[in-house]
Amino acid sequence: MAGYAAIGAVGRSIERLIRLWFEREDPVPVAGTTTRVHLATTDDFAPANFPTRVGTPALTVFLYRVDFNHAMRAAWSATGSQTGRAVLPLDLHFLLTAWADNAEFEHRILGRAMQCIEAHPVLSGPLLHESGGWAPHENVQVVADEITTEAVMRTFDSLPTDYRLSVPYMARVARIEAAEPLAGPVTTVLLGATPEATP
Repeated sequence: MAGYAAIGAVGRSIERLIRLWFEREDPVPVAGTTTRVHLATTDDFAPANFPTRVGTPALTVFLYRVDFNHAMRAAWSATGSQTGRAVLPLDLHFLLTAWADNAEFEHRILGRAMQCIEAHPVLSGPLLHESGGWAPHENVQVVADEITTEAVMRTFDSLPTDYRLSVPYMARVARIEAAEPLAGPVTTVLLGATPEATP
């Protein structure tokens, strides 16, 4: 099962998948143009950094929230108590944001990205970035996130840029397993032992 690197690996998996689709058919129909796909940090949105780190046309994949998967947390806690390894199930919330010189190109970029995720809503096997250390049976589902436009706009209020057309997605369930067992094995059990009397 994946370790702590799974959070970064999910973002890299989404970035790589959409990039492959853009390479197959670039959403911006301009000769010599390549639409970039960029796993973004908050600093990348700063006007001083954006031209060199992202540029246009582009699609940014921005992880803006990490949350516990409340439906699965109790079940995985019970499993961890049996196996001796703690398991933390997470939901990762992403914003896909289009960047281009005109509205039509932004719409085309988002449309192509959404088409890609709709075609591959479950990331497994070679679709998962190898840095996550995934087990053979693991997978991550990417679904449209049901949040309000107001919540998306509030997220942009905390970024060093103005609001941009964006689509929220959630990747679930990324499971992080503890690297070490919760406790070492019991090696000796003494039943009914009493201290020896000293003469």
